Amino acid sequence: MKAMTNHLTIRHLRMVVAIVDEGNLVRASKQLNMTQSAITKALQEAEVLTRTRLFDRTNRGVVPTMFGEALAEHARLVIAQLAHAEEHLADLRDGTGGRVSIGTLLSASAELLPRAIARLKRERPRLVVKIVEGTNDVLIPALRAGELDMVVGRLSEHRDRLKVVQEGLMDDVACVVARHGHPLAGRTRIGLADLLDWEWILPPSETSLRQQVDIAFHQEGIEPPQHAVESVSLLTNRALLTDADYLGVFPAHVARREEAAGTLTILPVPLKATAVPIGITTRVQSRLSPAAALLVESLRRTAEEMNG
Repeated sequence: MKAMTNHLTIRHLRMVVAIVDEGNLVRASKQLNMTQSAITKALQEAEVLTRTRLFDRTNRGVVPTMFGEALAEHARLVIAQLAHAEEHLADLRDGTGGRVSIGTLLSASAELLPRAIARLKRERPRLVVKIVEGTNDVLIPALRAGELDMVVGRLSEHRDRLKVVQEGLMDDVACVVARHGHPLAGRTRIGLADLLDWEWILPPSETSLRQQVDIAFHQEGIEPPQHAVESVSLLTNRALLTDADYLGVFPAHVARREEAAGTLTILPVPLKATAVPIGITTRVQSRLSPAAALLVESLRRTAEEMNG
């Protein structure tokens, strides 16, 4: 494959990624500001250099073959590493810039991540921070593709299967929450069985937190709510909780912040099955950019203070 390593260029790699993303040569050419004939020629060159068919042509556009998918996956990482190299060089020139992209889960978005970012921005005011909210089923693929530098939040139990590196920073457990003044608020003894007649908001079924909540119900010998609203949108969940008497499950750091603001009340219902660490998830065998490494250090220092 020396022909590929010697002659396949970053232009070819960007082209492959654009075609995979767009599924259409015309849209890919517009994304890259190239003519359609130029992108067609570049694709032909890439297929000659890799000695494989990268895409199948269909009536609706182009579909990547398994070779195209594989090359696009590696291409994303190469492009991300080049971006990191550019940031590193810029950082060496002026020592104050850089860019970091973070995926965040709800558990870290209330206190840990905002405090760490604020701390770092005081020291590096020109640093650019991009935050993407979501769940692990969306964030981890984006991390592996090089679109994110790290994911900050509740750590997955499937680290080996996901092929990521995790670092725990602090402990977290989920809480059952209701609006301030809810009929259940103020009661000192409540079990999950007492809550089954209420409407619920729960994390999506594919998330680890939802699976842990279901385990908590099963541990008490009861079935979890069957018709819950599935959402991780803080604004939507808060509105349903306060306006419609729903019950919800929030990570403890988020729940305590809402309770301190007088919006929600934490109900005295233990969910021991949801106890997991909050921390940082990064790619295996991937060197962090200088900006990302600084944020990791800020997260560690912030977590140490919060644990203090």
